[in-house]
Formats: sequence, structure tokens, C-alpha cells
Amino acid sequence: MDPQALTLALEAAFDRHAHDRDAGHDLHHARRVRDHALRIADREGGDRAVLIAAAYLHDLVSPPKDSPDRARASALSAEAAAPILRELGFDEARITATRHAIHAHGFSAGVEPVTLEARILQDADRLESLGAIGIARTFHAAGSMGSALFHADDPFATARPLDDRRHALDHFAAKLLKLPATMKTPAGRVLAEHRLIVMRAFLDAIAEELDARSTW
Repeated sequence: MDPQALTLALEAAFDRHAHDRDAGHDLHHARRVRDHALRIADREGGDRAVLIAAAYLHDLVSPPKDSPDRARASALSAEAAAPILRELGFDEARITATRHAIHAHGFSAGVEPVTLEARILQDADRLESLGAIGIARTFHAAGSMGSALFHADDPFATARPLDDRRHALDHFAAKLLKLPATMKTPAGRVLAEHRLIVMRAFLDAIAEELDARSTW
């Protein structure tokens, strides 16, 4: 199947199976992850059919951020992807490769990506948590959980423990600023570092507007 036909088939599958999507895990997110993955693959190589399929299906099962099933989301998505991939004519080797990439992409899954495609997909998805789009997605997720924008008296947690379930800004220090160091490919790391600059400029602006001190 050529890439364009594969893309159309995967978008149709996404529409059939991915219902009630929040804005951080919708079809547009899947398309961006696809584009990130292919951009990295231009430098690193990899099976582009596997990458395209994994990008569209990596969040096929997407429980809310505060759901007890959140840590199992990537495993559930990998399981749900298998019959779709068979319908699309993927052979068993590519199905296995795609499922592994999907399973290993999740931050909470704790699964080491052992193939190039899995490393690329993990990097591509983590790029979505960085930069301007990462900032937008962070506050969107916080709003869906009823979190505050930041702690009113100590926004940068200088004298309290981080709590990113209650305060959206805490998520930057708890997770997001650490992501570039976790990137698995050289190309992904370069893209992540560029997006980190955007996030740090945002945090500097927040600190200035709040007349606060950031140690992040």
C-alpha cells in the first residue's frame, strides 16, 4: 500500500475507532506525530509504513490523564491496533513492529523501545509535549482535570513539593523540562532542544508577570 493510500485508510480507521477524543489526542495530534516521525526518519531511517501506522494508532485507547487505566493506555492501544493492521494487509512482522512501537511510546508504560521505529515514535510523540503546542496541550489537560493554572502563593514551588495534578505549571518541572534528555534519536533530540527554548521563554515570561522567581 502506498503512503497516501495507507494514510487515508488509517484516518478512516481512526474515525471508526477513536471516539470522544479530547483535543490533545485527536486526529490532528496523530497527524502531527506522523509528521514528526517522518521528519526524524528522514535523518535516521526506519520503516515508514510502520511509523505511519503507529502514529495514527498510538492513542487508539486514550483514558483521561487522571484515570487509573492511564498507565495501561499504550498497551491497550497496541492490542486494539492489531486487527486494524491485519485489515490493512500488514504482515505479522510489521504488525509486531507497529504494536511494539505503540506499546513503548507511552511515558507511563515504562517499556524500553528496542527497535528504531519504536524509538522514533517515542520521540515524535514527546515532541508534542514540548514547544508552543506542548504548552497548549498542558493547560488543556489541566483544565479537563480541574487543575489550577499555578499555585497562587508559590507558582514555581520554591518552598513546597511539586503537585502537577493540582497545578498545571508544576507539570513543566515535574516532567516536560526533562523530556529532551529522554529522546532516543539524535534528530529527535535536536528538535526537542529547539522546542525547549520556547518553553523556557514562556516560563520566564510567567515569572516576570507574576514577579516570581523561577529555579527551573
